Amino acid sequence: MSSLQADFNDLIRRVEAGREFAHASFEPIFYLVFHPCDILEVKRQTPAWMARLKNEGWDAHVFSVAEQIADIHGRATARRFWLDGDRKRPLDWERTNQSLANALTMEARLQSRLETLLTDLEGKSRAIVLVTDLEALHPYLRIGAIEAQLQGKFHVPTVILYPGIRAGTTQLRFLGFYSPDGNYRSVHVGG
Repeated sequence: MSSLQADFNDLIRRVEAGREFAHASFEPIFYLVFHPCDILEVKRQTPAWMARLKNEGWDAHVFSVAEQIADIHGRATARRFWLDGDRKRPLDWERTNQSLANALTMEARLQSRLETLLTDLEGKSRAIVLVTDLEALHPYLRIGAIEAQLQGKFHVPTVILYPGIRAGTTQLRFLGFYSPDGNYRSVHVGG
């Protein structure tokens, strides 16, 4: 069995057991940490993991960060402005990325979509959310910022498929090259 599969099995055991009192919060947030070179393998495994969860009686839902970002950017009123600006200055990546990041964080658009899903599932027996495609957050923002803003809103187990590297016991390095971040209130498995 691959270490990725073993880590997923361990994560599900922990989800079923619930959080321990030793953790900083009691919200059911779990990170499956995997090396960034395994992003494609995680994408291959996710449909099987979803099927397994459903077969085991979970009401499983996927929140794809990539799909949400594409939808937010596709519907943005500034889209025409971005395209015009890109044609005029195609190599101004810093400005482009900042504008795209603003579209996600303005009015907490990305965060509010996850919050809506969590609210819709609150109180539903055996509901679980898999947050996928986190690499799409680069270079706009990091999941820790979203998690912090949603503190107190995670009422169903939420599994975040996190491409990164552990830095000690509590810190994570998003995509393996960001600075270590220890501002997570979650259980980390793998990595």
